[in-house]
Amino acid sequence: MTTATRRRFLGITAASAALLGASPLRAALSRPGELPEPVVWRGIALGADAEMQLLHPDRAHAQRLVRLAIGEIHRLESIFSLYRDDSALARLNRAGRLDAPPADLCRLMSEACGFATLTDGYFDPTVQPLWRWYVRQGLSRRPPAFDPDALRPVLNHVDHRAIQIEPDLIRFRRPAMEVTLNGIAQGYITDRVTELLRANGLEHAMIDLGEARGLGRPDASRPWRAGLADPSDRTRLMDTIELDDRALATSGGYGTPLDDSGALTHLFDPHTGSAMPRWRSASVRALDATTADALSTAFALMPESSIRAIISRLPVQAWLLPPDSGTLIRLG
Repeated sequence: MTTATRRRFLGITAASAALLGASPLRAALSRPGELPEPVVWRGIALGADAEMQLLHPDRAHAQRLVRLAIGEIHRLESIFSLYRDDSALARLNRAGRLDAPPADLCRLMSEACGFATLTDGYFDPTVQPLWRWYVRQGLSRRPPAFDPDALRPVLNHVDHRAIQIEPDLIRFRRPAMEVTLNGIAQGYITDRVTELLRANGLEHAMIDLGEARGLGRPDASRPWRAGLADPSDRTRLMDTIELDDRALATSGGYGTPLDDSGALTHLFDPHTGSAMPRWRSASVRALDATTADALSTAFALMPESSIRAIISRLPVQAWLLPPDSGTLIRLG
């Protein structure tokens, strides 16, 4: 799960009223003459294409907020990135422990383990050893394959319950464990940036840092929207979803195939080590992007009955794309 790819957002394409056209807000809202042009930033966050569109009457203030948000993105990347040798997460994985960890790492690790419990272990941040095993198979010029016997020793290093998390220490209780937060960190960063912008007076924005979150509702008649793209034809939208003060994340194995057929992916079942997700894509809308990110990762692997059980307990909705169908199943 370390490859720098647009892992989830491959399934989300801009259908937002504030994301279409050369003058998106003017085209989208009912009184275009009263609306400022959005301040737009595009870049990379945690290996994914990222975009922010801020709507504020004071353009200079909006530009200052963009710079503030970029600084927060870089700060959090220095904690969660697997691509930087000096990140807090990389240092934890090398040593098996991290003294005086950043508060954001403790918080996100705790949330990740909470989602692991909620999903009966289908979301598990300790699956990084599975990624390394599959990559080694590919590097040996043999096509990677699901081999339960060979994977059994690897699974000994996969268990979120073997992580000790304290304010002054994070430690692995088993040797050779490694954590990846790629299934949740983009959502977490999206939430922190959204909260930062809101705290500095911004009421309306669309934030896409690998997961999408709408802030506010620019106009009663035209909400923020995102569209779910067909993995087989990215120009075709299978559904459009309102995102006023909501977040959307999509997980699909097609984003990072591990073999030429695309059957094996970066989405690993922590119980078996399989790299073949149950659903072709799983999208989740939630109140925050952290929840949407983590649950979309887990739902891609889970049976429908288990997904329904979680949705009955939480204010979330899911859109599932079966592997043999082009029709979405909506839950919630």
